[in-house]
Amino acid sequence: MSQSPLFLRARDEVVSLHEFFVAWYDKKTAATTDIDRFERVMGPGMKMIPPSGHMLERDAVVSYVRGSRAAFDGDYAIEIADVEPVWEAGNAIVVTYIEKQERRGVKTARRASALFVESSSAPNGVEWRHLHETWMQTAE
Repeated sequence: MSQSPLFLRARDEVVSLHEFFVAWYDKKTAATTDIDRFERVMGPGMKMIPPSGHMLERDAVVSYVRGSRAAFDGDYAIEIADVEPVWEAGNAIVVTYIEKQERRGVKTARRASALFVESSSAPNGVEWRHLHETWMQTAE
């Protein structure tokens, strides 16, 4: 089955953004990691529902990420898996993916659904408009 150009851009954005997080949160690379990349892809009106179930507005998400710079010392990793298209119409797409994290030896996993809209100013040509995450059980 062929994949649409919009899906390929959204998939690349999911991977790229999480690579940014690893660099931003690590003390060794945080000083040379540019937050502008993150802020450019968080679209206007962007909302996030983390596993806690709270609704976060764009400004709260950006503020949290800014405030968490260099929070880890080489003990933070993210793996992205199973990025799949769910719905696509015009310049918008919904994808799902699994995000596996390891923080100071503790492993977690979450399934996410994300809505992207095309944006010529974004690094991968799409910006995040909505993100919903839920915890998954992990095998230790």
